[in-house]
Amino acid sequence: MSQYLEKMKYKVIIPARANSKRLPGKNMKFLGNMPLIQYSIDYALNNFKADEIWVNSDDKEIIEFANIKGVNTLVRPDILGLDLTSTVDVLKFHINYFKEKNIDCGSIILLQPTNPFRNKDLLSLAIKKFESSNRNSLATFSIHEKKIGKINNNFYKPTNYLPGQRSQDLEKAYFENGLLYITKCKSILLGEIITEDVYPLVCNDLESKVDIDYLEDFVYAEFLLKSKNK
Repeated sequence: MSQYLEKMKYKVIIPARANSKRLPGKNMKFLGNMPLIQYSIDYALNNFKADEIWVNSDDKEIIEFANIKGVNTLVRPDILGLDLTSTVDVLKFHINYFKEKNIDCGSIILLQPTNPFRNKDLLSLAIKKFESSNRNSLATFSIHEKKIGKINNNFYKPTNYLPGQRSQDLEKAYFENGLLYITKCKSILLGEIITEDVYPLVCNDLESKVDIDYLEDFVYAEFLLKSKNK
């Protein structure tokens, strides 16, 4: 991975807010034998040096844990810990911090702590695709295979299929799985993580779809982890 660091000056940022309303304390909740956020920190450490990795949080416990793991930490202001705070605002704050401290950074690799399962080769593949495509951003996607629609005034209208159509005949659709994002700093400062020219890196494995927001997501992740360990 060193050749990528030399060329593009990547920094890995793991944003972890203190007060999750949907699943309180989820970032430090134990999944298997370690806190959820550790999966993302360890994944970053397997690919980058510790001084290229930053945990951004307003949670004292998370900051202390990240310090123990040996990675950099940045405490975000309270205004960036609110329910409506966007990830791009957090990243803007972090990039401006880099500028103030003269820390060289061309692109951000965003790892969300809510995605514990990443293929070991995903990051190196993503960087290769990002650089060879010359795009301003890259994001990971999974195939959406469900029949979906809208309900208005108690009437249901399908949006991705015709009534009676077999699910295996659906036109392929994709959703952001949240596993990994790479974005040039200049684009983040313009308010974008996914740009118009985003490179879509498709992940086909079942575990790539795990993004923990609710208790049922956590229970499902525990099931998958136990299955892997067996």
